[in-house]
Amino acid sequence: MEYNDWTQRTRLLMGDEKMGRLQKAHVLVVGLGGVGAYAAEMIARAGVGRMTLVDGDTVQPSNLNRQLPALCSTLQQPKAQLVADRLLDINPSLQLKVLPLFLTAEQIPSLLDEAPYDFVVDAIDTLAPKCTLIAEALQRRIPIVSSMGAGAKSDVTQVRFADLWDTYHCGLSKAVRSRLKRMGIRRKVPVVFSTEQADPRAVILTQGEQNKKSTCGTVSYMPAVFGCYLAGYVLKHL
Repeated sequence: MEYNDWTQRTRLLMGDEKMGRLQKAHVLVVGLGGVGAYAAEMIARAGVGRMTLVDGDTVQPSNLNRQLPALCSTLQQPKAQLVADRLLDINPSLQLKVLPLFLTAEQIPSLLDEAPYDFVVDAIDTLAPKCTLIAEALQRRIPIVSSMGAGAKSDVTQVRFADLWDTYHCGLSKAVRSRLKRMGIRRKVPVVFSTEQADPRAVILTQGEQNKKSTCGTVSYMPAVFGCYLAGYVLKHL
């Protein structure tokens, strides 16, 4: 099979018309950690023609247990560029924009106005930019799907799609709902979350980490499952 046929299996499943829609689509992925990098790769492998990636972090030793770009050979390197290089190695024809930055709430409106995105994937784990991204996407009527908390959980059979306002047993969902309410937003937000109760023994308070008050224990497969759920939602709706 020649490279030009690399989408053959996907095309066999979806057909020419749906593949054409994917090839014309532009997807923005914000956050390329344990969840977002897997979402980005699954979206790229499905044949989406244009993507924008945003993440300002670098690979750390603690990422090795679960994050797609994390290898001993990539420690201290920027995640956004590592994921970008990987996606282009899968599909050299992918139109790709890489923004290696920690996205702030103030930067989000201009980011969303830069291009006519067909979908936004929110894999941010910091509350302020996460909620602003959701709010600004809703205001612009850009389809968005958001990841809630995968930390301190291990049962993949309890991962679900839901409206943000219907989630439970998820501390991040609760915090996002509370902040969106204060922002005057009560619209439907599709999310991926887990109905499993977080293991309190797997959560510790942290000091000195950027935008983080606590750290949750994680296992290799759980963030990847969340990322695949996000990708599946995006591809189905595109």
